[in-house]
Amino acid sequence: MTAMFRTLFKGLMALSLVVAPAAMAQEIERINEGRYFYTAISIPPGAETLYLSGSGARPMDDGSWGDMRQQTVDTFSRFQETLESQGWSMSDIVQVRAFAVAGDDGLDFAGFNAGYAEFFGTSENPSKPVRSFVEIKDLVVEGWLVEIEIRAARMP
Repeated sequence: MTAMFRTLFKGLMALSLVVAPAAMAQEIERINEGRYFYTAISIPPGAETLYLSGSGARPMDDGSWGDMRQQTVDTFSRFQETLESQGWSMSDIVQVRAFAVAGDDGLDFAGFNAGYAEFFGTSENPSKPVRSFVEIKDLVVEGWLVEIEIRAARMP
């Protein structure tokens, strides 16, 4: 009985050496890809995460704020600078939340999508985060049409 137990134990140990690394080699899973985003992203235990606070555009040289597309591009450009300065990239972004106010011509969701599409789902960055776009009455900075916050994750 002891020899059989040793053989079984050795077999289980050998199996655990094969299965354990496979279980540990988890990846970030993107689920149900849409045109601009995924509907779900699963972040496994052990992933590094980075959260960037809500931010908006800077005034343009002439003091104006620009339209929704311009503000979206400016905001994501600044996020890109921040991420890269920390050793991260735009492809690490897994979630985008955008809070937007209507301009004189109403809520410009198409302008947001145009600016957003310059950063996600491109040949340079095929990644697409999950996202929310919420219309609100006002933002804290007069002139902002959109405030965006992001979450990033990557496997070490």
